Amino acid sequence: MLLFARTKDNQQDKEWVVYFRNLPESLTSLLVLLTTANNPDVMIPAYSKNRAYSIFFILFTVLGNLFLMNLLTAIIYNQFRGYLLKSVQSSLFRRRLGIRAAFEVLSSLKETPASSLKMRSCDQLSAAQFQKLFEELDKDAIKQHPPSPEYQSHFMQKMQFAFGHPYFGYLGNVVALANIISICVVLVMDADKQPSERDDFFLGAINCFFILYYLLEMLLKILAMGLKRYLSYPSNRFDGLLTVILLVSVLLAYIFLDLRPEFMGLLSLWDMVRLVNMLIVFRFLRIIPNMKVIAFPSTTRISLLVVFYAFAITGIMLFQGAVVPLGNTSAANTTNDNGTLQCGTYEQLEYWPNNFDDFAAAVVTLWDVMVVNNWQVFLDAFSRYSSPWAKIYFVAWWLISSVIWVNLFVALLLEVRKWSHLNLKFLFYVVLLCFFPPLFESPPLFGSALEEWN
Repeated sequence: MLLFARTKDNQQDKEWVVYFRNLPESLTSLLVLLTTANNPDVMIPAYSKNRAYSIFFILFTVLGNLFLMNLLTAIIYNQFRGYLLKSVQSSLFRRRLGIRAAFEVLSSLKETPASSLKMRSCDQLSAAQFQKLFEELDKDAIKQHPPSPEYQSHFMQKMQFAFGHPYFGYLGNVVALANIISICVVLVMDADKQPSERDDFFLGAINCFFILYYLLEMLLKILAMGLKRYLSYPSNRFDGLLTVILLVSVLLAYIFLDLRPEFMGLLSLWDMVRLVNMLIVFRFLRIIPNMKVIAFPSTTRISLLVVFYAFAITGIMLFQGAVVPLGNTSAANTTNDNGTLQCGTYEQLEYWPNNFDDFAAAVVTLWDVMVVNNWQVFLDAFSRYSSPWAKIYFVAWWLISSVIWVNLFVALLLEVRKWSHLNLKFLFYVVLLCFFPPLFESPPLFGSALEEWN
């Protein structure tokens, strides 16, 4: 709603009228986009006006559909696998415990033999080998943060304890949530108002209050943690940078736009309020827990980019200038007998910005085909405007991007979560082996604990 707000030009408000008129319609449009059912229809009005708007929809699809939805699949799979594994382990543990108890009872009934077997193991690790083993296991060493300043004053020590406590960060998250709720309430109240009827002062005053709190929070954290320790945390750098940008934006809005009326033609107060609100919403992302970074091999990243680049260049060579808007050409092949456009066609859906006339347009077109929804529209249109053999190009791209890449991405998510869980189990068994070796001797209680690593 902030990005596609209502303007004075009704001809430029098609995105707002159709998809982002108010909060419920905006949420519905984004929810449908999450399932890719209205892609690229939802972005065509804004994309026709400015290509930069496609970045918002592409990022939303990447984060929502390709990452979060597949991550949810991975979590469900691993939870089910975890419950099943715990059930099997519990059954195996009870069986081995019974065997161990039976062994102890039977061994106590017999006399001690005159001679007993002596067991000896020659498979020992030297100190150097042991150190090398743990270096391999501890690739991601824990980074030490700079120490906090030591204050002599008892009052400053209490201040340091209070504002360095995690609960102070939780309070900041609650305030950020309240800020987002206030912005949503104001947007819902002003959804159907003309730009001249909006009360920019009220929303600006709310933003100033929260920005001052963010600034105070940043200064108190620096006081408690010290500047070096504060900057050593990525979340603090993220908060601090956005707080400074918010403060500068508000100062520019009220100094230049109020005291210098000549700047009103370049940027209005409402535009500055929209910018500040978008930065506040972006700052709210700090409450999202840090997700495990998926380390794609460098060769994989390069190969994906090379394939995308190669298909874009090939598409430009094959289809550059093939599609011309109806205003500049005849629509004989795309209309019914009464002159109206056929429903669901490339022309009726106004997909004119999706073409191969330049590299940027080719990349966005390939992305829309990869998302799959309405990809048959592109298949039909370019086969009509150029050659029926164009279907080979789009089918090949669909196989590589949608079938191979997406499934590879899901498998990669599952594998990353699987090995992250197993590495913790392996480290647990290594600790047991170092400090409690009798647990792994015969008769075994954990005798086959490491068999799953074979």
